[in-house]
Amino acid sequence: MDIAWLRAFTFTIYGTSVLVSSYFPLFYAQLGFSTSQIGLLYALGPMISVVSNLLWSLASDRYQTIKKVLLILLIGQIALTFLLSASTSFSLIMAVITLFYFFFYPVFPLSDTISITTAKQHGIHFISIRLFGSFGYAFFALLIGYVLARIGSSNTMWVSIAIAGLALGFILFVKDQPTTVAKMDLSGIWGILRQKELLWFFGCVFCLAIGMRMNEAFISISLKELGANENLIGWAMLASSLSEIPVFIYLSFHGEKYKELPLLLLASLLFAVRFLLMGLTGSPYGILAIQAMHGVTFGIFYVTAIRMLTRLIPDEFRATGMALYTIVWSSLAGLLSGTFGGVMFEQFGRQPFYLTAMGAALVACVGFASRYFQKGPGENTPSKFEHKA
Repeated sequence: MDIAWLRAFTFTIYGTSVLVSSYFPLFYAQLGFSTSQIGLLYALGPMISVVSNLLWSLASDRYQTIKKVLLILLIGQIALTFLLSASTSFSLIMAVITLFYFFFYPVFPLSDTISITTAKQHGIHFISIRLFGSFGYAFFALLIGYVLARIGSSNTMWVSIAIAGLALGFILFVKDQPTTVAKMDLSGIWGILRQKELLWFFGCVFCLAIGMRMNEAFISISLKELGANENLIGWAMLASSLSEIPVFIYLSFHGEKYKELPLLLLASLLFAVRFLLMGLTGSPYGILAIQAMHGVTFGIFYVTAIRMLTRLIPDEFRATGMALYTIVWSSLAGLLSGTFGGVMFEQFGRQPFYLTAMGAALVACVGFASRYFQKGPGENTPSKFEHKA
């Protein structure tokens, strides 16, 4: 029964994720904010997440509870969303959304932690719980789009309060777990940063992440610009989330058959094609079709990058390496793509915006390709930094 409640909670919190990434920008747009202002509001999230994830993880470690921390985070989200619903000025929303992000982003790594621990206790695979997040993202993408198409984007925050309240109700029935994930080892940062193999990897990841985050921040604005309503935007989000599920499942169980570098090269190339098509299409239905490429772009990249990272970094520095990876993939790339991308979208338009995203993906593709051919197709991926058990 505990597993059922945890799956319900995981299913629901990804409804808040689709709201923040896809429908909050539409809420800002109906308030009259420019794309550069919307980009800045998006960029605040990754910047705040660096601090908030660390602080709430430390609190969870200190008091040996995940459930209570999640309760605090969800209550904070609901309270701040209520304030957002009554805010109209850019300066006030900027202040409130900064506090909102402080309570929003840590929910996901902590929910993964409680899911991993619970899955181990019950002898099941973690992905059997995590997949409900993808199902939830798909379900709420469609439901929220349908609802907002009828009640208007001005009521976005009330929908957010309802979904967060539902998640709060589910977490009450989930069994608490003490934190067992290894703490971040700050002494390992210098050792990691001295490894050329990892620096190259992080550089390629950063370039690819810029394009990915640019698309994530402005896809709903692009759809709205082409005449799509909230319902169609929901279908676009549904297409992307459903497309990644079979890829996640297949690579989680069969990914070891394939070498990492060719997969990362392929994912980067497909990302470039995806962004090129996004820039060329003039129809919201074209974007809807292109979103189906999410599985073979993000799905392949995400699973393979995590697998490669775990091979490049020894166990004692794993938490440090994962923290650095998160900063590169999410925080730094999100900050740059939100600020720079917002100005570019506003000043030059959608097509140059997506061609720039394509260029960033191609730089990553060249980086992965050069490393692949430098090492030779027959060589193993792990570098001298690999730790053997």
